[in-house]
Amino acid sequence: MNTTKSGYSLGRLNVYITSKKLMMELIPLSAVPMMLAITLTMACLAWKAASHRRRHSQCYLLDYVCYKPSDDRKMTTDMAGAVAERNRQFGTAELRYLFRLTARAGLGEQTYVPSTFLEGCENLRSHQEGLNEMGAFFNDAIAGLFAKTGFGPRDVDVLVVNVNVFCPEPCLASRIVQHYGMREDITAYNVSGMGCSATLVSLGIAQNIMRARAPRLVLALVVSSEALSPVWYGGKDKSMMLGFALFRCGGAAALLTNNPALSGRAKMKLRHIVRATVASNDNDYSAILQREDSDNFVGFSISKTLPKAAVRAFATNLKRLVPRILPARELVRLATDLIRQKMLRRERVKINVNLKTGVDHFCLHSGGVAVIEAVKKNFRLDEVDVEPSRMTLHRWGNTSATSVWYVLSYMEAKGRLKRGDRVLMVTFGSGFKCNSCMWDVMGDIADKGAWEECIDEYPLESTVNASLDKHGWINDAEDDSTSF
Repeated sequence: MNTTKSGYSLGRLNVYITSKKLMMELIPLSAVPMMLAITLTMACLAWKAASHRRRHSQCYLLDYVCYKPSDDRKMTTDMAGAVAERNRQFGTAELRYLFRLTARAGLGEQTYVPSTFLEGCENLRSHQEGLNEMGAFFNDAIAGLFAKTGFGPRDVDVLVVNVNVFCPEPCLASRIVQHYGMREDITAYNVSGMGCSATLVSLGIAQNIMRARAPRLVLALVVSSEALSPVWYGGKDKSMMLGFALFRCGGAAALLTNNPALSGRAKMKLRHIVRATVASNDNDYSAILQREDSDNFVGFSISKTLPKAAVRAFATNLKRLVPRILPARELVRLATDLIRQKMLRRERVKINVNLKTGVDHFCLHSGGVAVIEAVKKNFRLDEVDVEPSRMTLHRWGNTSATSVWYVLSYMEAKGRLKRGDRVLMVTFGSGFKCNSCMWDVMGDIADKGAWEECIDEYPLESTVNASLDKHGWINDAEDDSTSF
């Protein structure tokens, strides 16, 4: 028998080597089930983690409060006329023009202005009056929201404040933190210069923070308002006089969270936010512009091209929003219609989007009669769709970025928001910008809020101001066909 030097027979050595090779080949096969089990376990854990993160990436609207100033700050059309008559810059022509603007602006007799306007001190434009105006709102709406929801100032993790033209130092966000004694680790943002579209900018900031911090729980307070007393325009440039006839005091505070445990008490869930700007177009950019007039009075110039700018900005916004909110059948119809027009080689392709296939309620910025009418006409909406915006303009005026909260409150006060409904919120702002978002209603809601005392009076059959008939001298001169 052949043997090796170590004494092993060659036959045994061959068997040993063969067995070892076989074991080495079998070991990977035996490890497959174990590796598969480990892979499946890790995949399951990853899926659970992602699902947990997604659940905590949602943004729920717990509640909101719209500010209702005191009754001694209400301004009727006659009061507005008295304020205008005090202005030494105005002659008969300017007074007639301003009265026409006021009568055609779509506002009623119960809108609110800073107290200085009614005390004959509108020309002060003081910093302190701006702080007083904001302080009254902060003390009322934010405190009311905490009382309504049961949360306290120290529960808030994120604070976002948007006020367009009033930017004191320290900022308004810091003043809220100081006034309510909020935590030192609160994340605070102060947004300015974004015009009437700022509310959805603030909501976007809150939503993005919730997504970034998920799965950590976040409670966010979003505060929107505007200060009128520091930016009162006392000049006679016609393009800058509309602000007096249109803008009024208002404000809103909203509490949002990503905590799924609180979804049962939430009013709505935020689905999508889309922002669009058409500032590259010179006419759209200058549709609303803060500037000095020829007499060095600072104010906001509002162009007659504003309604067209709003429609163009909304159309730009819809290009990204529509695929996210409309059902498949409507998207197929749109694609088919587009292909048909392309095949016919039409020079101008026109797409008629039926927004109602994916939207139950339209919460439109109550920027003015002409803006509301332009959106209604170009996007084939019915009167009932724009009714909340039109009635909000009549009762509260244009409250800048906060107007959509009053529009939403109107829908809720009327009991129109039911579980599963989809609400499209649209804001327009200088620049020119259009921001939109989609809300899912979490349950039947019917809180009357700031509308409680007057909701039964609406909708009105007509929002035409009676001043044109009451003050006949307004119509003595040739009509200038001004409309905003």
